[in-house]
Amino acid sequence: MKWTMRVAGQGASMALQGLCVMVVEDHGFQRRMALRLLADLGLTRVHEAANGHAALEQLESLQPVADIVIVDLDLPGMDGVEFIGHLADRRLAHSIVVASAMDSALIGTVELIAQSSGLQVLGSVEKPLSAGKLAAVLSNFHAVAAGGASPAEALVSVDMLREAIDAEAFQPWFQPQAELRNGKIVAVEMLARWPQQDGGMIEPLRFIPLLEQHGLIDAFTEQMLARSCRHREAWVRDGLDLKLAVNISALCLGDAATADRLEAIVRGEGVDPASVVLEITEGSVICGSPTSLSVLARLRLKGFGLSIDDFGTGYASLSRLSHVPFTELKIDRGFVTGAPGVARKKAVIEASIDLARKLDLRIVGEGVETAEEWELLARCGCGLAQGYLIGRPVPASELPSVVADWRRPGA
Repeated sequence: MKWTMRVAGQGASMALQGLCVMVVEDHGFQRRMALRLLADLGLTRVHEAANGHAALEQLESLQPVADIVIVDLDLPGMDGVEFIGHLADRRLAHSIVVASAMDSALIGTVELIAQSSGLQVLGSVEKPLSAGKLAAVLSNFHAVAAGGASPAEALVSVDMLREAIDAEAFQPWFQPQAELRNGKIVAVEMLARWPQQDGGMIEPLRFIPLLEQHGLIDAFTEQMLARSCRHREAWVRDGLDLKLAVNISALCLGDAATADRLEAIVRGEGVDPASVVLEITEGSVICGSPTSLSVLARLRLKGFGLSIDDFGTGYASLSRLSHVPFTELKIDRGFVTGAPGVARKKAVIEASIDLARKLDLRIVGEGVETAEEWELLARCGCGLAQGYLIGRPVPASELPSVVADWRRPGA
């Protein structure tokens, strides 16, 4: 029987045989088994290698690059972790699947390394392999593609970015944050989107680095902040008073005038800076310059809230964190998703919340998708939850109905 998958959102059937897959496995029987299972699934563009060096050599010759590399971690000569590093550095594949009998904590670490290096991680498959296991993870490739991630996005030019800013083509969407103690939605995070004429959507991870690279991030940030403040004021007039969270690039913190500019923008739209939280990634602050720390201090003096975003994914010194004037800590979704069933994730959440309490920080748990994750955060004493369980990011016009329709688990 051949397995077929449907591409989410496109409404058309797409067979797995269109994918180009490389299997990297040193054990001959395991490798042959993987090849047979892939053939049973209908894949015809399949390559194999017994070690990392041979795999890299083959992958270098493939045009276009491989869609998926299925890699064992315990490889001779070059282990799977080193191989994945080379794969990411040379951009020889779009995504990986980890096939291993290693413990889940190690596999989770490898997945995080791959994601941090820019690779899409479709999932892990425990040996022995089966057609069902492979079909499940391979189908994730189509889900990623349907989300707008495409090699064509690499063709975005600086002129296109400038035109998008001038035409206000970037759109502020908003995802709600709810208090865990009572379920009330009290804040939103602005998440930028770039709609395309064909109905597709380019996600922030695809265009934010380009804006930074071409020196356009300040203009983009200031425009999105101003438009978000306008939407907030419209909600307030309709009786919906929500705090607004906006992400700030580390590059914006390198300009000493940033604090004054952001204050002028917010006040110019009639918003008190105390109603705005600026989210800064953990690593960009801890490794920041004296100028960036000065900008953060001045923003705090002006009344802005400051959030440590993606906490736990950087390399923070706890003493350094205690001296930066943050008001909020956001626990990264990587620790929240699936945490009820993973003891290590629960331990990280508990430790993060304990640290935040001692530093007198408000706590937000990201990536909440299930009632079990909501309940875990509530039991641990987390303040706010954000994720698909509460609501997906939506345009400003749709937010009031999302707030009205929301019911906390068990209510």
